[in-house]
Amino acid sequence: MGDMLLVQLCWGITRLTLGMLAQTRLGGFGVLLLLVIGAGIRARRAGLAAMAAVLFALLMVQA
Repeated sequence: MGDMLLVQLCWGITRLTLGMLAQTRLGGFGVLLLLVIGAGIRARRAGLAAMAAVLFALLMVQA
């Protein structure tokens, strides 16, 4: 049970850090793409998550 809590904590910190990074470099659109990636993964929609991840990566390269 302690391991599960640690994993959730690490995942939450990672998502917060990525969200802050995306917001500073890409504005609201980067945060929206991160939310779409997360929603696609949770809904088991690989195409949606992959498309959003590719767009996010392309925007991060351009920023």
